[in-house]
Order: sequence, then C-alpha cells, then structure tokens
Amino acid sequence: MIPRLPPALLALLLLCTAAVAQPTLPTEAVIDGHFDAFTTDELGNVYALRGDELVLFGPNGGSWLRNSVKTFGRIAVLDAFYSLKPLLFSAEQGQLAMLDNTLSLQGSVINLPRSGFPQVVLACASVQNHFWFFDQREGELVRVDAQLRRTASTGRIDQLIGHTPEPVQMLELDNWLYVNSPRHGILVFDLFGTYARTIPLTGVERFEARNRSLYLVREGRFERFDLRTLETTTMPLPPLRPGEVLRDARVEQGRMMLLLPDRIVIARLPAP
Repeated sequence: MIPRLPPALLALLLLCTAAVAQPTLPTEAVIDGHFDAFTTDELGNVYALRGDELVLFGPNGGSWLRNSVKTFGRIAVLDAFYSLKPLLFSAEQGQLAMLDNTLSLQGSVINLPRSGFPQVVLACASVQNHFWFFDQREGELVRVDAQLRRTASTGRIDQLIGHTPEPVQMLELDNWLYVNSPRHGILVFDLFGTYARTIPLTGVERFEARNRSLYLVREGRFERFDLRTLETTTMPLPPLRPGEVLRDARVEQGRMMLLLPDRIVIARLPAP
C-alpha cells in the first residue's frame, strides 16, 4: 500500500517538479521605459523606438546613443540586418532611410512613391546592399539594389500560393526571405523571388531568423522553430510579472531580449 503524503508536502513536491520542468532564466539587465518597438543586431546591440526617438543600447543594456527620427513619420519597420546600420521605413510617408553607427542619416531619405514604388507597405534589408519591398498594389515582392533598380520579383503572390497574403513582417537570413502572413504562415522565397514553401506557423505576431531557427512570439509565448528538424519548442523565460504580455522577443549572442510593456529584459540563454 502506497502511503498518502500530507497535502503541504505534496504541494511542495509539485512546485519543485514544475520548476524543474520549466526552468526560468536569470535576468542580466533591464532597460526601463515604454518603447513602441525594438530590434537587435548580430553584435547583441538593442535598438529601441520610443515616439520619435531611437535609442541604441549595448549588449549589457547600457545606453549608448540616441537620435530623433521625427522627420520620418511613424516608423513601421526597424531593421538592423546590418549591425550598427539600422534601416527605418515609414509606410505612411513611403520613406526609407539608412542610419550610420551614430544613428545619423546615411545619405538622404528615399521617397519611394517618387521613385516608382507608390504602394510599398513593408520593407527590409537584403544582402549586397539591396532591399526587399512588398508592393501592395501589384501583390508582389520586389528586390532592388541601392539605386532602387529591380533585380528580382516574385510576380503576383496570390497566383503562386492560391490566396492573398497579408504580410506584417519580413526578413532575410542566409539568402532566404521569410514573410510572415499570420493567417497563412511564413512564406519563404529565394533571392531571385522564387517561391519555395510556406511554413505552417500561423498566429505569429513577431519573429526573428537566427542560427537556422525561427524565434516566434505568439499567444504570449516565446517559441523556437528549428528549420532543420521542423520541431517547435517553447523557450524558458526569466520571471515576469503576473498578467504581463510579451510584445516581442529576440535572440543574439547567447542572450534573449524581451520587449515588455514598460521595459526590455536581457537574460542569458540556457546552455544547449
């Protein structure tokens, strides 16, 4: 006959078991503030947008640089594909800008409607100083060089996949372009605009491509999708406050960076 444990001891054992099953990570740094958006680069730097101010923080959370971006309009895309050279895109103004390592404007602001792209609603950086645009009017992705000359395009995507995508974010990794359409999944294209596949990850709010993986934020969870094994795992998180909503999350240099309502948390990733 198995002896019955006292309720208090049983509760303690269950608590310890849960703690072992879902370890939490220690917090390395906290950046206090209400930020509208953020991103990171491969060096581990953090770029945080607050109103019309862009702030650059080092990997350990120390404030480094800041600059005003009020002349660009509301920023829809903040992309640090090139470390210390962030891209800013304002869909409302149709303006694209590259900044340098002091967060100052590099060259001049590019007015896309005046350059023959009147309906671009999404943009990101690409290798070889190229850009990707999603042209809503034409329903296609276009790759252009630094002089905005077309080098590749997908053609109408709805004719390729049988439905109209609703992309909210896109980024490039290892010569593949990943496009998040939350209702349909993540669409994958090569640098020539050739459609490769749709990864059936729906409901994704934000994502990052790193280390042959996609890191996803959806339904309050931070997940990792392995591009080789096609397995999805939930990432452990540092302690959060009750009811707190995870808005965005990224992984760089052995750390995770979490965008929360009133701060950015930097925590060390667990050992593999």
